[in-house]
Amino acid sequence: MLFRFSAMGDVAMTVPVVKVLADSYPDMEIIVVSRPFFKPVFNGIPQVKYVGIDLKNNYKGVGGLYRLFLELKKYNPHVIADLHDVLRTKILRFFFGMAGYRVAVIDKGRKEKKALTRSQNKVFKALTSTHERYADVFRKLGYQIDLNRYTPAVPDLSPQVSLFFENFKNQKIVGIAPFAAHAGKEYPLKKTAEVISLLLQKDKTIHILLFGGGNREKERLDELEKIDRNRVVNLAGVFSFEEELQVISRLDAMLSMDSANGHLASMYAVPVISIWGVTHPHAGFVPLAQPAENQITPDLKVFPQLPTSVYGNKTFEGYQKIWETIEPEFITQRILQTI
Repeated sequence: MLFRFSAMGDVAMTVPVVKVLADSYPDMEIIVVSRPFFKPVFNGIPQVKYVGIDLKNNYKGVGGLYRLFLELKKYNPHVIADLHDVLRTKILRFFFGMAGYRVAVIDKGRKEKKALTRSQNKVFKALTSTHERYADVFRKLGYQIDLNRYTPAVPDLSPQVSLFFENFKNQKIVGIAPFAAHAGKEYPLKKTAEVISLLLQKDKTIHILLFGGGNREKERLDELEKIDRNRVVNLAGVFSFEEELQVISRLDAMLSMDSANGHLASMYAVPVISIWGVTHPHAGFVPLAQPAENQITPDLKVFPQLPTSVYGNKTFEGYQKIWETIEPEFITQRILQTI
């Protein structure tokens, strides 16, 4: 049994690890405990039994978590893997540990990440990837995992998605997900519009699919769609999350911020070009098996204190100008070289 509740990108990063574990131990049942919405990302792994937990409305406080522990115990897990290591999961694994279960927890490398992001005496080096940190939890429990053996489980298409793709026969399809949880990770939309225009000009076979969610993001993507309604499609609100994953699995490339969409695409071995702002690939959140040349960062000579944050929620004075060092032409060329 494993725990990983949020956020979506972090949960998506567990998928390759769980898939390799399932392929390596085909008789094993893997109980994944997470938020209900994330269930479709594990659809391609038959050994997964998914338990969706609504933590916002249920299981509050220590008493609620003890009730959750009793409910999870009914699944008769043999070992417990805490891939989150937050207060809730610490309490849950305490209960399981006291009940005699073998428990292992992720080492998030908090001290290393603090050293990487601090302004003074920064230790600028690449840290262990989050994928490997997840895999290490299972290794502690005695299971051997080699992430080089990962093979994606590409989903079948629903009738609606199949019909949608009829519009793109013999075309190159590039996904663009221009949003992130924090402004420090979000390439300016005007510059994203330039990237789209350049792609359409330079390759007449390219069609672009825009990804986002919620009314505000949909409205902003509507503006990008106006660049060329024949070749740019805003998918916000068009498909269910499960169907959106099916669409992502068939992309020729994905342009993403340091955000969940990059990890969702990499689950299906789609080439991902990531734009990093105040965060950096060294923190360990590079989408799986994506090359260094696909990691586009601001100029560290101009902004030597990067990264300022692991999650993008903290920055330094003057670092709002980091985007001036990433030109749309450079991003465009990287995408064209990739597809």
